[in-house]
Amino acid sequence: MPKPREQQISIEETPYYHCVSRCVRRAFLCGTDSSTGECYEHRRGWLENKLLELPNIFAIQIAAYAIMSNHYHVVLFVDAAESNLWTDEQVVERWHSLFKGNLLSQRFMRGDEMNKADLARLQIYITEWRSRLTDISWFMRVLNESIAREANQEDECTGRFWEGRFKSQALLDEAALAACMAYVDLNPVRAGMAKTPEESAHTSIKVRAEKAKSAQAPNHLFQQPKELLPFAGNPRQDMPIGITMKLTDYLELVDATGRIIRDDKRGYIPGNSVRILDRLGLDEDRWLNMTQNFEQSFGTFAGNEVKLRSICDRLSYQRPPGLNRCRTAFG
Repeated sequence: MPKPREQQISIEETPYYHCVSRCVRRAFLCGTDSSTGECYEHRRGWLENKLLELPNIFAIQIAAYAIMSNHYHVVLFVDAAESNLWTDEQVVERWHSLFKGNLLSQRFMRGDEMNKADLARLQIYITEWRSRLTDISWFMRVLNESIAREANQEDECTGRFWEGRFKSQALLDEAALAACMAYVDLNPVRAGMAKTPEESAHTSIKVRAEKAKSAQAPNHLFQQPKELLPFAGNPRQDMPIGITMKLTDYLELVDATGRIIRDDKRGYIPGNSVRILDRLGLDEDRWLNMTQNFEQSFGTFAGNEVKLRSICDRLSYQRPPGLNRCRTAFG
């Protein structure tokens, strides 16, 4: 039996999570149904627009995503510190953009006079909503429910559109994050849907590459796509929030990896990208294996043994799951 989601998530250990949702009943998220000829490609835009809209409400940002025919991948960054800076009014306003709230929260936003008992009760709701707005389960719930309603209405049917439980993998260190992001960004290339990463429609790598082409300084935080978690550069003191790598280094590494995958031969990783792998503690063989089989290679957690044991101790696991696989992958 799968463990409860709260036993798989520890923001104190890692803010990064790889999530996957798949359709049921031969439902099509996007693409064309070969048996009926029906085209569902427009739904790709539904999902991408909603996915990139939700970080304006949640304290969760998008590091990478790829929207496929019957499933999608997303790498999420949970910014718990941001939610702690929100005022009570901001929390209620954000929650009301998703749900109606209740009579107390509606009175609060109208500026009605409220007694101490009402304010105390409202504070309980605000605390709960603040927590939910940093919760990947609520993020995925809001995303999936909205798409399911639109798809069911278009298909003129009822019932489940998504599998009942999305898959999540905690990314425990920089190497796991980089490998997982590359795995997500290269999904269309592996599936034969695109020849190069920058041609992969409805992916984060395409958004980043297009923005980089028009930017004077593509590695600058403020010249990267606003809707995605930025690359903050190589490790240093006083690091801003972002992915610990240069954007241009990541784009070059993913491009080289994608060419090897597309050509279906060993190929080689250029020298500059090899230096990045050295910093991550990975060799070419392990990198290529993870960028092609990341989801299947790991269970709930992906990262080095020290981080794996630490998060499992915090979450009271009797023994670390997938220990041998993490040892093999991350040394």
